[in-house]
Amino acid sequence: MPRPEKAWVVFSGQTEIPYLKVLRNGFRHCFVVLRRGDHWISLDPLAHKTEIELHYLPDNFNLPDWLKTRGHTVVETEFHSTPLKPLPLALFTCVEAVKRVLGVSSWKVMTPWQLYKHLTA
Repeated sequence: MPRPEKAWVVFSGQTEIPYLKVLRNGFRHCFVVLRRGDHWISLDPLAHKTEIELHYLPDNFNLPDWLKTRGHTVVETEFHSTPLKPLPLALFTCVEAVKRVLGVSSWKVMTPWQLYKHLTA
């Protein structure tokens, strides 16, 4: 089965980690949602683990739209083609995990807000 052509990056302002509250409100965490065949897949890199979920939802259910109704900012994006070379070393954060799923190699993108600006530029 081919990989999905599109992905949705979901940005959230919710956090239980005190030091993340210095980040821009609404952009303190991010995760990625993919549609593959009849299923939605979410990859949510948390501070203590990465949750990968396969969501069994009705065919007409639009998960990105539902997430928007829950107060999240959702950006539809595509996968980037990247050269076959190691990416720069970086802290493993939610942003770095999402960047690697999408193939974003910009070392300047380190916060959820910067990722949002990069994807919407």
